[in-house]
Amino acid sequence: MSDPAFPFALPSALEGDLAQVHDHWRGLIRGKASDMPYWDDVDLSGLPALTGRLMLIAAMAKPERFRFEIVGKDIAGQYGHELAGRFADEVDIRPPLNFFRSQASVTVEAAAPSYFRAGGYARLLLPLWGEGRIGMLMGAVVRL
Repeated sequence: MSDPAFPFALPSALEGDLAQVHDHWRGLIRGKASDMPYWDDVDLSGLPALTGRLMLIAAMAKPERFRFEIVGKDIAGQYGHELAGRFADEVDIRPPLNFFRSQASVTVEAAAPSYFRAGGYARLLLPLWGEGRIGMLMGAVVRL
């Protein structure tokens, strides 16, 4: 997705590790039945060299909220403390979570991958289908 009208659009080329995560996500799509993988097909151990930079986020609707389910050690270390089990609206906004809720909301609404880059890091969020809606997001954060 490179539509400039799309907030958090993917760039023409992703950073190496983010490109690997995006390729892994695309490889999980079940044929032509969907534009995204099912959340229960995701296994972060499929990217062993990147697990510290990966996260899974539950996406809830009405009200829209995002809960960090799994957060890699590199991300938690960059943030300063553990995030797993917490809602995004309950944590202080600072790198590497600047504009996280906005990006997550766009990812769900557009049903498409999204990208954010600032302050020495880049973040990729990828939608995951389940139970008739986008119920999870797969994310990755890399230092630049």
